[in-house]
Amino acid sequence: MGIIAKPLGLLLTGIYNMVNNYGIALIIFTIVVRVCMIPLYTKQIKTSAEMSSMQPKIQEIQQRYAKNPELMQQKISEVYAEYNYNPMSGCLPMLIQMPIIMGLFAMLRNPMLYMNSESMIMAIHESFLWVSDLSQPDTWILPIAAGLTQYFSFTTQTATMDQSSAGMMSSMKYFFPVMIFLMGRSFPAGLSLYWFVGTLVTIAQNFMLRGYKDKIKAQAEESRANKKNGGKDKKKK
Repeated sequence: MGIIAKPLGLLLTGIYNMVNNYGIALIIFTIVVRVCMIPLYTKQIKTSAEMSSMQPKIQEIQQRYAKNPELMQQKISEVYAEYNYNPMSGCLPMLIQMPIIMGLFAMLRNPMLYMNSESMIMAIHESFLWVSDLSQPDTWILPIAAGLTQYFSFTTQTATMDQSSAGMMSSMKYFFPVMIFLMGRSFPAGLSLYWFVGTLVTIAQNFMLRGYKDKIKAQAEESRANKKNGGKDKKKK
């Protein structure tokens, strides 16, 4: 994780040297990192929209060929080809994000391993608002705030998902916020602050990209209809 955590540590150090406040530096750092990850979130939204437009057909195939898994998979592959959809495309953004997130956790949990600046030795112990030391756990307020924002984040995501995907996310909507709360009570307050602010940014992105998802879904349907009509015209000729 050092390969990723080291540059992130340099970024946080640079921001701190400009604002001279570790809590504010963490907030700016979180926003910068999340903004840089917008293309990945946009790719996920696009993939989700494409999958949503295919879902009725896939569900129909699953019901019709439930007793013939081999033929069912063949028919689903044909639907993927019809929509020009790559099933692995939905995994790529997550695969890219995971090392970044793990690097962030490593850097924020053990900042002095990845930040060599002498100014940061005392900075990580600074107070911020009600937190007396950002390197120590805040046992209640920040963990609760992080858990609540995580719950609302899942809520805004499931509101734009198709029924089957939303069903898969519904259990996570309750389990994950509780897990974040419990973890936040033992992690440094700086890490809980990062998670809280980062999730707020994610909620804002979900609202901003909601219209984009509807647009992508409509474009996918229009493209498929044009291909279908084009095929019919060729047959007539």
